[in-house]
Amino acid sequence: MRSMERTLESGRDCSKRSGFTPAPSCPYTALMITGSCHCGAVTWRYPKRPDKLTSCNCSYCRRAGGLWAYAHPGDIDVAYAKGSVIRYIQGDRTLAYVSCANCGCTTHWENLDADADRMAVNFAMADPSEVEGIRIRHFDGADSWTFLD
Repeated sequence: MRSMERTLESGRDCSKRSGFTPAPSCPYTALMITGSCHCGAVTWRYPKRPDKLTSCNCSYCRRAGGLWAYAHPGDIDVAYAKGSVIRYIQGDRTLAYVSCANCGCTTHWENLDADADRMAVNFAMADPSEVEGIRIRHFDGADSWTFLD
C-alpha cells in the first residue's frame, strides 16, 4: 500500500502525483476503480476490475459488511490525512482493519507482516455500478476457513 497517512502518490508511472486523476495517456485509466468511506476522508484506488470479491463471515467481516478485493500492496493506492483513520487489530494479530475515524466505514485492511504481499480494499465502498456483475465468493472465516461455494 502506498500512501498511508499522506497525500496520495500513484504507483503507476503514467499517473499524476496528486489526487486520483490519472494522466490522460495512462493505459490503466479505464480499468481503475475507486472507493471511499461515507464522508470521503479515506479513499482508495484499485488497479482493475477484479474477477471476484470475497464476502467473509468471520466475527469482524460480517459486522463490517466487507466485499474484499485483494492485491499486492504496491498496486493499491489509499489516501487519508494523518489522524483520520483508526486501526483495529484482533485475534491472531495478523491484520489491521482500517476505518474512517469520522464516519466509521471500514475501507481496507493491512497485513501486519512487513513481508506480506497482500492487502484488501472493501468494494462496498465503491459505486454499486462498479460492483455489479462481479462474482462474490463466500468464505467461511468463522469456522472451516474454506469457500462455501
